[in-house]
Amino acid sequence: MPFYEYRCDACEHHFEALQKISDEPLVDCPACQQPRLKKLISAAGFRLKGQGWYETDFKSGAKRNLADSGASESASSGHTCGAGCSH
Repeated sequence: MPFYEYRCDACEHHFEALQKISDEPLVDCPACQQPRLKKLISAAGFRLKGQGWYETDFKSGAKRNLADSGASESASSGHTCGAGCSH
């Protein structure tokens, strides 16, 4: 479940709430009890970092590994930097 940020237009109270995506937005401020909450737009807190994340980690069946085709080309040329490299 994601966290959503809210701010009250009446008292400027700012907080985060853990809600399901399907839940209705909150309306009443927990600080002043006024129905003046606004859901804020914020950056997602999701980031894949480090080694060990592969495109095939969650694939099932006979889906092909797209990383294999690029890996063999860079290995044969001695090139070791990742995708998006300008070499």
